[in-house]
Amino acid sequence: MKLSELIHLPSIVPELQSVERKGVIRELIQSLADNGAISAKDADAIAKAAIAREMQGSTGFGKGVAVPHVKHDAITKIVATIGRSGAGVDFAALDRAPVYTVFLLLSPSNAPEEHLAAMERIFRYLQRENFRKFLRLADSKQAIIELIKEADETPSE
Repeated sequence: MKLSELIHLPSIVPELQSVERKGVIRELIQSLADNGAISAKDADAIAKAAIAREMQGSTGFGKGVAVPHVKHDAITKIVATIGRSGAGVDFAALDRAPVYTVFLLLSPSNAPEEHLAAMERIFRYLQRENFRKFLRLADSKQAIIELIKEADETPSE
Protein backbone atom coordinates (compact mmCIF):
# COMPACT_ATOMS: atom_id res chain seq x y z
CA MET A 1 0.00 0.00 0.00
CA LYS A 2 1.28 3.42 -0.97
CA LEU A 3 1.22 6.24 1.56
CA SER A 4 -0.97 8.27 -0.82
CA GLU A 5 -3.58 5.48 -0.62
CA LEU A 6 -3.54 5.53 3.18
CA ILE A 7 -3.55 9.29 3.70
CA HIS A 8 -6.85 11.08 3.05
CA LEU A 9 -5.22 13.87 1.05
CA PRO A 10 -8.05 16.46 1.34
CA SER A 11 -7.81 16.22 5.15
CA ILE A 12 -4.14 17.22 5.39
CA VAL A 13 -3.65 20.24 7.68
CA PRO A 14 -0.58 22.20 6.49
CA GLU A 15 -0.52 24.50 9.54
CA LEU A 16 -2.04 23.17 12.73
CA GLN A 17 -3.67 25.79 14.93
CA SER A 18 -3.51 23.69 18.09
CA VAL A 19 -0.48 24.05 20.32
CA GLU A 20 -0.98 20.97 22.50
CA ARG A 21 -1.33 17.29 21.62
CA LYS A 22 -4.99 16.77 22.60
CA GLY A 23 -5.96 19.75 20.48
CA VAL A 24 -3.87 18.50 17.55
CA ILE A 25 -5.62 15.12 17.66
CA ARG A 26 -9.04 16.81 17.76
CA GLU A 27 -8.08 19.15 14.91
CA LEU A 28 -6.95 16.29 12.66
CA ILE A 29 -10.04 14.19 13.42
CA GLN A 30 -12.23 17.21 12.70
CA SER A 31 -10.46 17.67 9.37
CA LEU A 32 -11.19 14.02 8.49
CA ALA A 33 -14.86 14.57 9.42
CA ASP A 34 -15.10 17.90 7.55
CA ASN A 35 -13.71 16.24 4.42
CA GLY A 36 -15.96 13.18 4.52
CA ALA A 37 -13.34 10.59 5.51
CA ILE A 38 -15.16 9.73 8.74
CA SER A 39 -18.68 10.32 9.99
CA ALA A 40 -19.09 13.77 11.56
CA LYS A 41 -21.46 12.31 14.17
CA ASP A 42 -18.70 9.96 15.37
CA ALA A 43 -15.86 12.52 15.37
CA ASP A 44 -16.14 13.39 19.07
CA ALA A 45 -16.20 9.75 20.21
CA ILE A 46 -13.25 8.92 17.95
CA ALA A 47 -11.33 11.94 19.26
CA LYS A 48 -11.96 10.91 22.87
CA ALA A 49 -10.73 7.38 22.12
CA ALA A 50 -7.64 8.65 20.29
CA ILE A 51 -6.81 11.03 23.14
CA ALA A 52 -7.33 8.27 25.72
CA ARG A 53 -4.94 6.09 23.71
CA GLU A 54 -2.41 8.93 23.56
CA MET A 55 -2.58 9.41 27.33
CA GLN A 56 -1.66 5.74 27.84
CA GLY A 57 1.72 6.44 26.27
CA SER A 58 2.94 9.16 23.98
CA THR A 59 3.05 8.45 20.27
CA GLY A 60 5.77 11.06 19.84
CA PHE A 61 8.59 8.76 18.82
CA GLY A 62 11.20 11.48 18.32
CA LYS A 63 12.84 13.21 15.38
CA GLY A 64 10.01 15.77 15.32
CA VAL A 65 7.26 13.26 14.53
CA ALA A 66 4.25 11.77 16.34
CA VAL A 67 1.88 9.06 15.12
CA PRO A 68 -1.25 9.08 17.27
CA HIS A 69 -3.46 6.13 16.39
CA VAL A 70 -6.55 4.30 17.56
CA LYS A 71 -8.81 1.44 16.58
CA HIS A 72 -12.52 2.33 16.89
CA ASP A 73 -15.85 0.66 16.08
CA ALA A 74 -17.07 3.76 14.19
CA ILE A 75 -14.22 3.48 11.68
CA THR A 76 -15.13 1.32 8.70
CA LYS A 77 -11.90 1.65 6.70
CA ILE A 78 -8.34 2.55 7.66
CA VAL A 79 -7.69 6.23 7.13
CA ALA A 80 -4.90 8.62 8.02
CA THR A 81 -4.02 12.26 7.69
CA ILE A 82 -1.09 14.54 8.34
CA GLY A 83 -0.82 17.77 10.28
CA ARG A 84 2.16 20.09 10.30
CA SER A 85 3.09 22.58 13.01
CA GLY A 86 5.60 25.30 12.23
CA ALA A 87 5.95 26.12 15.93
CA GLY A 88 6.15 22.56 17.21
CA VAL A 89 3.94 20.77 19.73
CA ASP A 90 4.91 19.06 22.99
CA PHE A 91 3.87 15.44 22.44
CA ALA A 92 5.97 14.15 25.36
CA ALA A 93 8.17 12.57 22.68
CA LEU A 94 10.85 10.06 23.59
CA ASP A 95 13.60 12.55 22.73
CA ARG A 96 11.71 15.39 24.51
CA ALA A 97 11.92 17.49 21.35
CA PRO A 98 8.89 19.28 19.88
CA VAL A 99 6.83 17.52 17.22
CA TYR A 100 6.40 19.27 13.88
CA THR A 101 4.73 16.51 11.86
CA VAL A 102 1.77 14.45 13.09
CA PHE A 103 0.44 11.38 11.28
CA LEU A 104 -2.99 10.40 12.65
CA LEU A 105 -4.08 6.83 11.91
CA LEU A 106 -7.64 5.56 12.50
CA SER A 107 -8.50 1.89 12.02
CA PRO A 108 -11.55 -0.34 12.42
CA SER A 109 -11.58 -2.25 15.72
CA ASN A 110 -11.84 -5.54 13.86
CA ALA A 111 -8.74 -5.00 11.68
CA PRO A 112 -5.69 -5.30 13.96
CA GLU A 113 -3.49 -6.81 11.23
CA GLU A 114 -4.29 -4.01 8.79
CA HIS A 115 -3.66 -1.46 11.57
CA LEU A 116 -0.20 -2.91 12.21
CA ALA A 117 0.56 -3.01 8.48
CA ALA A 118 -0.44 0.65 8.13
CA MET A 119 1.70 1.62 11.14
CA GLU A 120 4.63 -0.27 9.62
CA ARG A 121 4.14 1.52 6.29
CA ILE A 122 4.05 4.95 7.98
CA PHE A 123 7.15 4.22 10.05
CA ARG A 124 9.01 2.96 6.97
CA TYR A 125 8.49 6.35 5.33
CA LEU A 126 9.35 8.21 8.53
CA GLN A 127 12.71 6.46 8.75
CA ARG A 128 13.78 8.48 5.71
CA GLU A 129 15.52 11.59 7.01
CA ASN A 130 14.87 13.59 3.83
CA PHE A 131 11.16 12.73 3.94
CA ARG A 132 10.89 14.00 7.54
CA LYS A 133 12.92 17.11 6.74
CA PHE A 134 10.91 18.07 3.66
CA LEU A 135 7.60 17.35 5.41
CA ARG A 136 8.60 19.76 8.16
CA LEU A 137 9.40 22.42 5.57
CA ALA A 138 6.31 21.88 3.39
CA ASP A 139 4.13 24.95 3.85
CA SER A 140 1.02 24.02 1.87
CA LYS A 141 -1.33 21.09 1.44
CA GLN A 142 -0.20 20.77 -2.19
CA ALA A 143 3.48 20.67 -1.18
CA ILE A 144 2.73 17.88 1.32
CA ILE A 145 0.72 15.92 -1.27
CA GLU A 146 3.52 16.23 -3.83
CA LEU A 147 6.06 15.06 -1.24
CA ILE A 148 3.92 12.01 -0.37
CA LYS A 149 3.52 11.09 -4.04
CA GLU A 150 7.24 11.54 -4.66
CA ALA A 151 8.05 9.34 -1.64
CA ASP A 152 5.68 6.67 -3.01
CA GLU A 153 7.80 6.55 -6.16
CA THR A 154 11.12 6.31 -4.27
CA PRO A 155 12.25 2.77 -3.49
CA SER A 156 12.59 1.96 0.20
CA GLU A 157 16.11 2.13 1.56
